[in-house]
Amino acid sequence: MITNEGKEEEMKLDMKSKLSTLWIFVALNYLYCDVVSLMDPELLPLYLRGNVNGLELTPAFLLGAGILVEIFIAMVLLSRVLPYRTNRWANIAAGTIMTAVQSATLFVGVPAPYYLFFSVIEIATTVLIVWFAWNWPESVAQVELTEPELSASRR
Repeated sequence: MITNEGKEEEMKLDMKSKLSTLWIFVALNYLYCDVVSLMDPELLPLYLRGNVNGLELTPAFLLGAGILVEIFIAMVLLSRVLPYRTNRWANIAAGTIMTAVQSATLFVGVPAPYYLFFSVIEIATTVLIVWFAWNWPESVAQVELTEPELSASRR
């Protein structure tokens, strides 16, 4: 029989897992939006020409885009492995950067409805990441670190 305490423990998701899961969610949204953009018959010819709404797709631009993508991919791992203070500030910084970048893209040309849809989800998720990280008290991080040790000692 599972007790209420057991259910609460099962349902509880530590902050590192929560942040990492949010980064996975937002990464899938960013990436799928890019896939859908490649299916857009108005955009595909522009991609192939290397110029989208006056934005030239140079090797330097693509490197910058790769660096931006690496931010949210790396945060999936870093959210799980960094120590509390570094983790907290990395999530705040990365979430703020990704929120600002995604918000800025809405002012480049006229965004398609699917792009607006994904952008709202992406911006809301990165704002949520920043909010969780900002409100992540050190006392909770210390409890999360010791909980697996406590669970192992109960067996």
